[in-house]
Amino acid sequence: MAPDFHRYLQAKRAVDDRALDRGLIEDLREGLAERATDHEGPLRVLDVGAGLGTMLARFIEWDILPPGAVEYTAVDVDPATVAAIPGFLAEWGSDRTVEVRTADSDDALDTQRNDADADAGRVELAGPERRVAVEPVAADGVEFAAEADREWDVLVGAALLDLLGLDRLPYLLSALAPGGYWYFPITFDGVTRFLPAHDADGAIERAYHRHMEEKPGGDSRAGSHALARLSAMEAASVAGVAGSDWVVRPVDGTYPGDEAFFLRHILDTVESALDDLDAGPDIEDGTLAEWLTTRRRQVEAGELTYLTHQLDLLGRYGEA
Repeated sequence: MAPDFHRYLQAKRAVDDRALDRGLIEDLREGLAERATDHEGPLRVLDVGAGLGTMLARFIEWDILPPGAVEYTAVDVDPATVAAIPGFLAEWGSDRTVEVRTADSDDALDTQRNDADADAGRVELAGPERRVAVEPVAADGVEFAAEADREWDVLVGAALLDLLGLDRLPYLLSALAPGGYWYFPITFDGVTRFLPAHDADGAIERAYHRHMEEKPGGDSRAGSHALARLSAMEAASVAGVAGSDWVVRPVDGTYPGDEAFFLRHILDTVESALDDLDAGPDIEDGTLAEWLTTRRRQVEAGELTYLTHQLDLLGRYGEA
């Protein structure tokens, strides 16, 4: 994807940081620490829809991963995004107590693999307490998990389930080792709001959600629907559910970090979605263009607030 999308993913980090439920994060940290002591070998993490690797960076910054060796498989369907993972991690680690080694580093990767193409994107993160071997993979996450001859201790899917297609969820969960943890944070659940109010908000938001529904695997109520499905699955147990709403708002007329760019990307996404969709009689000719002009002017003036409702879901698969 285009560099602007990668910039959006980086801008989104701070928005996600505020949104993620810290209680569930603590539960996951404790569960992984216990699991790491219960079996031999490295802790194995599968991150589906990994993007640039921002969740891995967060897991290290927030000390979520246990000490010791970790194997982290970062899967994303977009090859350009996967190719950017080593660079993102190298830049992220440049001012931290983490040594980042890539295939382009002066120091050779600590690997016994002989496949040069497979090693080309691999990254090693060596810190005071843990060593993380990162394997970036460009693939459909469910297909990759099904075809891989291995199991993982943790499955992470941030902002994934509204695109995955919940019928595929059991196949993804089956990649977990018995007793493994699944963690689906930032799962969209049916609410989009822009402030201050505009007369066209309701019609545009309904059309935007309808576009989500019409995409393959799309679900504008993925959070609630995933919770119901996971609760009904005999092999899955739900350990916790919490809200993780996005709130992006100006402070004293400016946005923190790169969040003005984040908002502009959201408005571009709404525009693209409604251009693809027969919006219906609720949206008259010219209404969308006027709404977008107003909202973009409000971003530039530091006046627009953006809210979405999302859920974080945490649980285990099978019996340990």
